[in-house]
Amino acid sequence: MECYRGINRKAKKGGLMKIRVLSGLLFLFVLSGLAYSNDYSSVVRVKIILKTGKAENGQPIRYLKTKDPEITVLDVVLPPGAETGWHFHPVPVYAYVLSGVLEVKMEKGKSRFFKAGDAIIEPLNTPHDGLNTGKIPVHLIVFYTGEAGKPYVTRLQGRDSINGGGYEGR
Repeated sequence: MECYRGINRKAKKGGLMKIRVLSGLLFLFVLSGLAYSNDYSSVVRVKIILKTGKAENGQPIRYLKTKDPEITVLDVVLPPGAETGWHFHPVPVYAYVLSGVLEVKMEKGKSRFFKAGDAIIEPLNTPHDGLNTGKIPVHLIVFYTGEAGKPYVTRLQGRDSINGGGYEGR
């Protein structure tokens, strides 16, 4: 019986040792994960540029309902003096201004100005014209959230433009 008890005590000690070693390793693993996440968050900067429920004209944001969604991202540059021409979007459109100042004219003579660092939430089905009246190019990244095979912009013919536009969209 004594021999059995000795084996049992050794087995218990060995089991406790394994538990302690595994617990220590788990603790170190968790600590290293925390250190990594702290390092990661210290080099990544997050800043909300815009948070809104409305488009630029005050229209509530609506999302397209489709069975075949498609996102198109364009890199758009308007040289000084250029304009998009009057158009509207049947799908939600979001843009970010990288450089320059963009004037967006809307119906009834309203204009909004967007500079580098601004986000633009374009209204649905609302005619507008984008102009670069500055001395440097306006550079935009534009996100169209539409439907595969369908247009994301509709140009309006017969509207007065400074130079006839030049914006081409599917």
